[in-house]
Amino acid sequence: MTTVRTEAQYEKMSARLAKLIASGGPGEEIELLSLVLEDYERKNYEIEAPTPLAAIRFRMKQASLAPRDLEPFIGSRSRVSEVLSGTRSLSLDMIRALNRHLGIPADALIKEDVPQHETVIEAPSVHAIRKLRDLGVMKAKEEFEAFMVRMIGPGHAPAFLRKSRTERTNAKTDQAALTAWLATVRHLAGRAKVSKPKKKMRGAAAGRRLAQLSTLPDGPKKARELLREWGIALVTLEHLPGTYLDGAAMRRNDGVDIIAMTLRHDRLDNFWFTLLHEFCHVSEHLAEDTPLILDDLDLRSSEEIEEEADLFAQDALIPRDIWKKYVTPEMSTEELELIARKAKVHVAIVAGRWQREHSDYRRFAKKLGRGEVRRQFENRT
Repeated sequence: MTTVRTEAQYEKMSARLAKLIASGGPGEEIELLSLVLEDYERKNYEIEAPTPLAAIRFRMKQASLAPRDLEPFIGSRSRVSEVLSGTRSLSLDMIRALNRHLGIPADALIKEDVPQHETVIEAPSVHAIRKLRDLGVMKAKEEFEAFMVRMIGPGHAPAFLRKSRTERTNAKTDQAALTAWLATVRHLAGRAKVSKPKKKMRGAAAGRRLAQLSTLPDGPKKARELLREWGIALVTLEHLPGTYLDGAAMRRNDGVDIIAMTLRHDRLDNFWFTLLHEFCHVSEHLAEDTPLILDDLDLRSSEEIEEEADLFAQDALIPRDIWKKYVTPEMSTEELELIARKAKVHVAIVAGRWQREHSDYRRFAKKLGRGEVRRQFENRT
């Protein structure tokens, strides 16, 4: 059959295409069926041309494909996740593979994700707007669109939206509020004065040096000062209603790395883990094709870069040989403090990790350093 005239024929041919894709059938037949189905859809369904992501998801649904089924055409699990979340653009090799093996039209895969005329985004909730005004970053009578233009310039909000969806953001996220938060962080970071070091301090050794500042009474503030010396801007800005964030890593237009933190859990253990997690992203993961990484650390993630950042933060704070040697399920306060001394970190860090690993959030609850972080960051940058 080379033409489709009825809906029944369309359904039958779609089922045939799904079976061929699932079994790795002949590429020529897959391509032919795809073209015939596409012709029928174009004549009978009044739909806009799909974005690359929409075209991929449509074929996945049509052929009952799971994300892992895309790995032969896109790459690693993390790369598939980035493509499906909209944070990674398709490369030429990916486009060729998806077109050849899954029969997705090349013109749909090459099409821009967002039409060029789409420059207006929906405003966030009234609660998010109120929060922006309470924080003093949005003027009392300022309209949201005018606020966004003042923060990042006209026409840039859709790009922020495309790049802000990762596996470690809550599905209930208010994307407009998230965009506003990101724009504000970028604006604040633009005013931050950082050094231009001859050599960038990054990696595990730098992470350990940061972690050891936790023993100081004003450790969080000292960490910001040290990061400035290393050419990194640390911005603290409360999360907006509907954003569910702990932190983010991104870059200024001039290439300066930014670590942004919401401090939504005002505890020393959470501050230091989040800081080291984002420092890993700055050290290892920010790149031209990954200019922004967002983190809700209450969510588990299977993304490789998130697993790497979690492990980096964990080892930077408490080296694994120390943890393995001294930790026990029935830890005493004295043993907790012993590990902290051995690792040269604040005892809150040890208490927080013990709680997470043993799923017991009552024990050592008074050791977490509650209420000791926000007061050190009255100045956001």
